[in-house]
Amino acid sequence: MIIRIVKMSFRPDEVAGFLENFHKNKTLIRSFEGCSHLELLRDVEHENVFFTYSYWISTDHLDNYRKSDLFRTVWANTKKRFNAPPEAWSVNREVELP
Repeated sequence: MIIRIVKMSFRPDEVAGFLENFHKNKTLIRSFEGCSHLELLRDVEHENVFFTYSYWISTDHLDNYRKSDLFRTVWANTKKRFNAPPEAWSVNREVELP
């Protein structure tokens, strides 16, 4: 399993449009083959900064999503709203404490 974290910063006037698009597509993203978890997080101090936090069975599953029509559609709507370049990390969990 890999964990994918994506940081996105939006123009303040575009936050509502981003949230509308995310909520419209969140179930499709979460049910995409290989995705076992999806969260949207919001920065405490900067209300226009968000993070997606998702679990993928493998890098291949994540790559398949990133090559899909769903991703292309969601990303096209999302990236036009940015006020800074997005940042993304694919990580493996080293330690988890319950």
